[in-house]
Amino acid sequence: MVTANPTVKLFRTTFVIQKPNDMKKILFLLNAMFVLLTASAQTLSTPQPSPTASLKQNFGTGSIELSYSRPAMKGRKVMGDLVPFGKVWRTGANAATTITFSDDVTIGGKEIKAGKYGLLTIPGEKTWTIIISKNATVNQPADYKEENDAVRVQADVMQMPFAVENFTIGINDITGSSCNIQLMWEKTYVAFPVTTGTDAKVMTQIDNVMNKDNKPYFSAASYYYDNGKDLNQALTWVNKALEANKEAFWIHLLKARIHKKLGDKVASKAAAELCKELAAKAKNDDYVKMSTELIDGLK
Repeated sequence: MVTANPTVKLFRTTFVIQKPNDMKKILFLLNAMFVLLTASAQTLSTPQPSPTASLKQNFGTGSIELSYSRPAMKGRKVMGDLVPFGKVWRTGANAATTITFSDDVTIGGKEIKAGKYGLLTIPGEKTWTIIISKNATVNQPADYKEENDAVRVQADVMQMPFAVENFTIGINDITGSSCNIQLMWEKTYVAFPVTTGTDAKVMTQIDNVMNKDNKPYFSAASYYYDNGKDLNQALTWVNKALEANKEAFWIHLLKARIHKKLGDKVASKAAAELCKELAAKAKNDDYVKMSTELIDGLK
């Protein structure tokens, strides 16, 4: 009696199994084809339930960068429920929230060296504990260790008159040497201040560059004016800047402002009128408006 060899039909090809090893070869081929078909399949992209956000803000002479996820209320009670009071929170969702300082900063009276840190919080009904952790990978409360704290500060809770759907971290109230980092969700608002030693750095830079050939007279005069430094020195520098560019209406406006602060209304008006004339010639309406407002304020 003759027995037909077993067959395997794969797509449009029929394989006849003649030897035991043939089955192993076919199984290997089937596995390889499955891998190829899986790799070529289209992936499905769907929205993140808690979208990841990145924020970089220039601050002082450097920057602050934040990376965090933004969970939504979705009709849920957040504070005291979804975000429990009295427990360490990663201050976001999905992964650790991180904050990076390019320069040394001060938080809560303590200097924080430039670098990447974890931003953790312990929410409360009336106050939050803000934690800057040396461990930038804390994703769960069990991973948190207090000995890694770089600094802890207390921040009062304020109730907003409106609800914020997605958890939001912002950097606002920015000056040359300070800012507030703000945390907002539901109707809760919490903020903590960050400062940096900008003034000492800039003053050192000014001292250094004024000994070189290409002196930044306008920038130095602007810094002195904005930060309440020696106005007579600022006036000397602004006049030096005008010697190199007499048509620069923005420099004339700074000169007018310096004269006004020094109490010389006549010189301030003359500089402002020249700024207005040159700005109109250059079709720069913003400086026309600013010089006009300065002149009106002298009356």
